[in-house]
Amino acid sequence: MQNKIESFCFLVGQFSAFLICMMRSFDDLNEQEILALAIGAEEDDSRIYGEFALRLQSQYPETAKSLRAMQQEEIGHAHRLMEIYRSLYGEHIIFIRREDVKGFINRKPLWLSKLLSVDQVRQEVASMENEARKFYEISAKRTSNLAIRQLLNELALAELTHEEMANEFQEKLTTSGALAAEKETERRMFILQYVQPGLAGLMDGSVSTLAPVFAAAFATHNSRDAFLVGMAASIGAGISMGFAEALSDDGVLSGRGHPYVRGTVCGLMTTLGGIGHTLPFLIQGFGIAMAIAVAVVVVELAVIAWIRHKYMDTPLLSATFQVVVGGVLVFIAGILIGSA
Repeated sequence: MQNKIESFCFLVGQFSAFLICMMRSFDDLNEQEILALAIGAEEDDSRIYGEFALRLQSQYPETAKSLRAMQQEEIGHAHRLMEIYRSLYGEHIIFIRREDVKGFINRKPLWLSKLLSVDQVRQEVASMENEARKFYEISAKRTSNLAIRQLLNELALAELTHEEMANEFQEKLTTSGALAAEKETERRMFILQYVQPGLAGLMDGSVSTLAPVFAAAFATHNSRDAFLVGMAASIGAGISMGFAEALSDDGVLSGRGHPYVRGTVCGLMTTLGGIGHTLPFLIQGFGIAMAIAVAVVVVELAVIAWIRHKYMDTPLLSATFQVVVGGVLVFIAGILIGSA
């Protein structure tokens, strides 16, 4: 088996080396190929900025507005490059991609933009403009055509302006007050997408499993039985809550994010909430296991109250009272049923 794995890795390495050898060196490109590359790069960047702007429009309108402006600038750059290309080489643009050239600017796939936070998008834009500027500066030095050199130098200067604009995103948004609004939007989205389903799961897992776990514990006075009941209740509740959360809202209108993500968060936190006071029953000594389990319950309820206070703007005293009363009632119910 190990030999097969080593052979596979060797073949992958050889194939990668073959692909690299097939790529052309940037120094080998002529002026026509450089212009064709530049046109494709500007078109690609304009689409990336458009994708970023579309994704951020509803939650971060000021950032999206700047990205739209940069998108239009990139389209304008592509048109200027097309004009000089047409005047020199005709209507047909040769097909050459950035991935065909060694050391050329690499861009992340558009689908990755969905994984980037707004701050990461701003950093990505600044990086893209920096790379584009370097490409134009190097390309300008390699061309002997004065018209092409002039245009490439102008585009390098324009990309430098864009780079500075991207780096000033944070400062401009702070000055205008838009950054504070966007940060508040980001906070609300974090609460909707992660905190709320996670808190609902944690509360359900911590509180709803108290009765079966402690009922089994007091009924049998056997740590192993209590542990098995607790694990079954925790995992079952996690699966149930996860599916319920995922199927309750697709997130399109509410803005609560992808249902599978919310369902996963809710399910995991539900299971975690139940397992917390179940794990102590791995201890053989029933008395010690019960004491630790009760202490864990106290910690769980305190954590739930703190999360409600911090993220849901619930007064700490009120949050503590609500959580503790509910938890104590369920705890007592479990003890009474198990002792019957």
